[in-house]
Amino acid sequence: MASSSAAAHCRPKVVVIMGATGCGKSRLSIDLASYFRSVEVINTDKMQVYQGLDISTNKIAPADRRGVPHHLLGSLDPDDGEMTPSQFRSLGDGAISDITSRGSLPLLVGGSTSSILSLLAERFDQEEDVLGRPGPPARPKLRYNCCFLWVDVSLPVLEEHQSKRVDEMLDKGAFDELAGYYDLRRTDPEGWTGLRKAIGVPEFDRYFKKYPPPGGVCPASPWRWEDARKRDDDPVRRGAYKEAVWEIKKNACQLAKRQIEKIQRLRGCGWELRKLDATEVVRLAMAAEEEGGSGVRWQGVWKRQVVERSVNIVRRFLHE
Repeated sequence: MASSSAAAHCRPKVVVIMGATGCGKSRLSIDLASYFRSVEVINTDKMQVYQGLDISTNKIAPADRRGVPHHLLGSLDPDDGEMTPSQFRSLGDGAISDITSRGSLPLLVGGSTSSILSLLAERFDQEEDVLGRPGPPARPKLRYNCCFLWVDVSLPVLEEHQSKRVDEMLDKGAFDELAGYYDLRRTDPEGWTGLRKAIGVPEFDRYFKKYPPPGGVCPASPWRWEDARKRDDDPVRRGAYKEAVWEIKKNACQLAKRQIEKIQRLRGCGWELRKLDATEVVRLAMAAEEEGGSGVRWQGVWKRQVVERSVNIVRRFLHE
């Protein structure tokens, strides 16, 4: 036991924030950073690692980062091909080494459990799907001294939130962003890799193939309103748009469900994941938005039930 404890002390300490898409991981990472001397975030989301589609992949905006350094966020050119788990492992290792060399705390944030596993497991084979195969998974030995925070939201509440979130992203310009990314020459689903797998791309590619956007479309482009006007006049076009949006919502919910299942499997194989229930927070936030409220209630619950609990957990971890 003593040798095991000594080995843990020799390994760099890393805090990992896990959870399904849309549960508040990025918000928690920035809130946590304000309580500690020096924290830097490493993105572990497989889609957010690429440049582009910032709204559609829900990257945290620079203004919301509050000066906290971020690594592997919008770092890779999607035209260079798909990042493999082994490549992410190498890039993540480099980021952790860089951060710890400055005496800062690495904070891994993202919902891609496979990326987290590829980076943290002592032994990793990218050809082996540890979390996808049947039966209880073997406990992967960790090569870092890790503190896991799992932000969880009950699935029914999360699914409702996902639906509203998709609408919000479209209002912010995701439709224009996807139209600008569309390329008629790259619409073969069998050839989609990397960023082209992002939710929203395949769903709207079918719409854009039928109603091609002009070149140079970007968020707030006038084409957005032109397309909306044409949908008003054309029930078939309007139906195709609604179908694409419905597919995005459905696939986002399915993704969240898969992410939760994989996190539960990691917990079942022996990783100590500290669960933080944010269900009430999300429910109150949705109610405040519908009623035009200030958000004071959900923000207070978020601070008490999620942020302060996380701070206490991380403080104990750092002083062990």
